[in-house]
Amino acid sequence: MITVEMIDSKEQLQQAFEIREKVFVAEQGVPLEDEFDEYDRLDGRCRHLLVYWEGQPAATGRIREASGYGKLERICVLQPFRNYGLGKSVVAALEDAARLQEWRQLKLHGQTHAEGFYRKLGYSVASPEFMEDGIPHYIMTKELSGAR
Repeated sequence: MITVEMIDSKEQLQQAFEIREKVFVAEQGVPLEDEFDEYDRLDGRCRHLLVYWEGQPAATGRIREASGYGKLERICVLQPFRNYGLGKSVVAALEDAARLQEWRQLKLHGQTHAEGFYRKLGYSVASPEFMEDGIPHYIMTKELSGAR
């Protein structure tokens, strides 16, 4: 069973950090100092979420305002929980958070191997391929409608 919660405690934020460290740092080789930034706080500038699979923290993501867009970031799912639809749940919840902020344009830096995943969710490639932390990415965008 999938449960999605917006993060509102330091304990939950730490769980999200642990997921990100396992996926981005340990699995994908992103330098630890590049993974965490000034938006990794509970100060309202960024909304973080956790997705649970049968009560276990399994996926995370965040959204913030960036140049008039809602920018989806740090979306990841722990390896044992992939292929259960958790990534889709992360994106849907971040889109709901964007609607609450009345952001109608979304963007993300999607790893090129995830292009098909984001395309199925309505995102379009909006840039040439570029490197970020040694991993090829595209900027992807979506116009958000009012109803899901």
